[in-house]
Formats: sequence, C-alpha cells, structure tokens
Amino acid sequence: MSQPFFDEEFNYWGVAETIREIYMSNGAMNSLLDFERVLDELDIYAFPNWELGELVEGPVVGRYRVSCVFMWPEKCMPDPRGGKRLLPFDCDVRYKKTTIKVPIKINSPDDYQPGTKLARVIEQPVWFVEIEMPKALMTDISTGSIELEGENVDLADLDRAYEEDLDKDEFKQGSLDNEQQQPAPAAPGL
Repeated sequence: MSQPFFDEEFNYWGVAETIREIYMSNGAMNSLLDFERVLDELDIYAFPNWELGELVEGPVVGRYRVSCVFMWPEKCMPDPRGGKRLLPFDCDVRYKKTTIKVPIKINSPDDYQPGTKLARVIEQPVWFVEIEMPKALMTDISTGSIELEGENVDLADLDRAYEEDLDKDEFKQGSLDNEQQQPAPAAPGL
C-alpha cells in the first residue's frame, strides 16, 4: 500500500484536479469503472454511507494491484463492515480521520484571503478510505465470474437463475413429488 498518501495535505483544488485528470484519460476511467464494479458486485453499497464517498486519488495502477482513495464528511463515516467485506478477496482497506481545506462561500469582503481575490479556506473534518485491490479480482468480476471458496461462480448464470426463477420451478416440482407420495387424508366422519 502507498504509505505517502495519508501524509499528504489535501485541498479542494487538488481533488478537483485529480477528477479532471481521470476524465481526460480513457485508461484511468476504465480502471475506475472496473474498480467500482467490484465494489458493487461485493455489495459494499448495501452498507451505510458507502454510496456517499468521493474519489480524491486514483486509480493508481501498479503491476498487480490498483488503489483508490475516497473521502466522506466526518459525520458520514462509511460503515467499516463494508470494508471488512473486501478482506477475503485480498483487498487492503485503510481508514484515516483528517481534515481537508475547502474554500468558504463569499458573502462579504472579509471572506477573501488578505491581498487576493481568492476565498478564505477552512479545514473540514473528513474520513479518507484507501482501498487497494488485486487486478485479478477486477478482471474476474469484469468478465463475469469470481472464485468463491474454491469454486468458480459465473455471475451471468447466477443472474439468469434469478431472472428465470429456477428455484421456484424446483420448489413446485418438489411439492408435486411430496403430494404424490403422501396418501390422501380420510374424509371426516367415515
């Protein structure tokens, strides 16, 4: 994992520049989409506040791993159970509570930095979460399969099974078999 990230000082303009660079690069955008697909397929967004995260750095693509750093307001910390869900898939998750410098809304001349036409900045408390995942996981999920507990599961087959309600057909067949095996109840009063 990249240690220097949490030592950096972040500000509003630096985050905006990172986002602009992502939009200008097709490779970074594709990596980010694959990264997000993993989070979605592993149901991270089912946990409170995970959907509120904002990308502040990444994707940083290494030889075998990809990492991204997301930010949440202090009061909206993502539920750590979501991060724990990534651990069995060889992902690393780190949390850090820190601050970020953001410009204030200009309502009066006092809201400018002295001698400039720039807004004053204040520090806002935030949570940073760095997630590093293997490229192999991103590739497996983007191709529609993943290995769980030694078995290869095809996600497309799983989706089709839900759509076709195969489990309902199986249940109906099982119910018919049970009815045929049991004798009909005797009529009352005979």
